[in-house]
Amino acid sequence: MTGRLKRNNLGHWMIKCNDAGVRMVEARANGSVEEWLQHADREKELKLVHWQAMPHKPCFWSTFYVQLTEFVEGGLAVGLSCTHLLVDPICATLFIKAWADTTLIGKIIFPPVFHPLPRWRLGSTNFKPYNDLINHYRYHTYEPTAVSELKHVTLTFAFTDSMVRTRMAAARTTCTSDDSIPSPFETLAELFCVSLSKAKGERQGLIDMSICLDVRKVLNLDKGYFGNCMVCNMVNGEGLHKNKLSDAAMAIVEVVGKMDTEGVSDLIEWLQTNKDHQALSVMNGCDLICVNLDCMELYSIVFEDGFDPFRVSCYIEQVIGLGQVFILPSSDGEGPLSRMVMVTLDQDEAIGVFKDSLILSFSPTVLIGPTELPRPF
Repeated sequence: MTGRLKRNNLGHWMIKCNDAGVRMVEARANGSVEEWLQHADREKELKLVHWQAMPHKPCFWSTFYVQLTEFVEGGLAVGLSCTHLLVDPICATLFIKAWADTTLIGKIIFPPVFHPLPRWRLGSTNFKPYNDLINHYRYHTYEPTAVSELKHVTLTFAFTDSMVRTRMAAARTTCTSDDSIPSPFETLAELFCVSLSKAKGERQGLIDMSICLDVRKVLNLDKGYFGNCMVCNMVNGEGLHKNKLSDAAMAIVEVVGKMDTEGVSDLIEWLQTNKDHQALSVMNGCDLICVNLDCMELYSIVFEDGFDPFRVSCYIEQVIGLGQVFILPSSDGEGPLSRMVMVTLDQDEAIGVFKDSLILSFSPTVLIGPTELPRPF
């Protein structure tokens, strides 16, 4: 993290280990953090994070930036930005937690583990070269990346424990086995898949959606594994009916089920033995991406006793494809199944989601978004 990026003789990225350091920026904001959050939107939240784009020659460029914003009337915002070349959102959270643990108790509870991803089939060609995961990555190798130039709006919804349980209970009535009962992530993913399909004007079926999961647990990796360990797979919306939530839920459950140890191990082996993947930049391509961040221990990050995190947000720039849906845990005091959902879309589609009767039927708390949305005529 304190090193710098460079390319080796083969043109591959490598880390030059030195003590160049993480860059830190200090800022001040008027009012209190509570007052600021009452009027926060995507643009204002992104001002709490400092970032400089990677230059053509990044030998002096910092891969990690920390911005500390002190609110004049009370409160502190910690903003971390980093390149996805090195870490995923789980690792970014582990870094801040390690910093907080060192500050609070003088030691790191979950020290980082640095080693390559395991190759369960090392030296063997007995992997399935055409499973669903590999097909997804193979397809996006050749598909052009769609970077949206539209102005984006981020809506943040808070769903209580009882809201999520109610939706999960409804899903159980259509399940054929315990294995097919949707998790909180799968329940909210299908909810927003249907809502966003309506907002985007889909007449036949639902939009395609890339599901992105952390696979550390699937691969039996240590909790502190440091690096990129997020895997994507696509839910094909064709043939799914927007008025049948159960169809979307079961399709998502099925796709998540295929992201098991065998499937992910085959994908790792394919990526290691094929050079085409070197051209990949993002893995959702033109799709909507829905990211499961349930395992981020956001609210256990405490720098000082008595000062717990008040709000956590996560952004991945640039916005690629049809938009982003991030599903994160809520604070511990709101129940184990409570979740926060951050949805990033263009302005017109965001209005559609905000007014969608399906979303409104669950009465979620809207934390960020509507006060800044343009009102339709």
